[in-house]
Amino acid sequence: MQGNRPVTSLGLDPDILRRLVRAKLETVADITAASEETLSKELGISPDLTQKIYMATQTQRAHGLTQTQTAAVMVGANSKKYSSFCRPLDAILDGGIRRGSIIEVSGPPGSPKEHIAANITLSFLEEKEEILFVDMQNMTTAETLKSSLRKATALPPNHEKHVHYLSIHTLVDLMVFLNQLSTYLQSHKTSLLVLNSLSFPFQTSAGLPHSTRHALLERTKMSLAKACASSDLTVIITTQLATKLLNADGSSANFDTGSRAVLLPQLGMFPLHMTIRSFISPFF
Repeated sequence: MQGNRPVTSLGLDPDILRRLVRAKLETVADITAASEETLSKELGISPDLTQKIYMATQTQRAHGLTQTQTAAVMVGANSKKYSSFCRPLDAILDGGIRRGSIIEVSGPPGSPKEHIAANITLSFLEEKEEILFVDMQNMTTAETLKSSLRKATALPPNHEKHVHYLSIHTLVDLMVFLNQLSTYLQSHKTSLLVLNSLSFPFQTSAGLPHSTRHALLERTKMSLAKACASSDLTVIITTQLATKLLNADGSSANFDTGSRAVLLPQLGMFPLHMTIRSFISPFF
């Protein structure tokens, strides 16, 4: 149903999105259920801006399509950029990572995904920002992260207190973490959330029905989109690429019938909104 679509799909200004999320107006149906006068008062915006929000919901309904927006539009209100210390990636990101965006770094085994995530952590740390680093496959241990950060020369005094480390290995633990994320962000001035090897908990839960796995993935997407919109949080995700075998006509195949193989992100198109997806080669 169109009314169940998240407000992040409307292409609205980032400041308006944050106001909507704070007012717990998270879907198109939530907006259309309120009068323009009520919406204007709740959000603290002018009647003209309120009408623009309603027009966005009506346009979406008329077309019946998801009106997604680019990461640049979502975070355009904040021009500050943070380097990934990876020149090609910074070039793709138009000079660096903007606050409030989601950056997914995907690659096969052997690619420097974790190294890039650690470098981005360093970039935020140099600006004395609060960071939560969550590892899900022991690819970057707490000691490994500390060693990586110690190599820097421009760290603030007592920089360790700005970095919080958490290890999660199961899908259940990931869902608990996401359910508590909003509360955590209210009591911590976290600027950067790193989800290292996010594909691993989903990969190791292969016994789950596809519908359940899909529902949990959608919940993950929504939790991250809400966190970015309400707290100006930046999220860095690393995921593994998986091999998919195809027949000559492009249909799915197996090892016996496949004529070629392609690498695809294990989590599919994730997340839906505010995201820039990058693919890293092992020879990067």
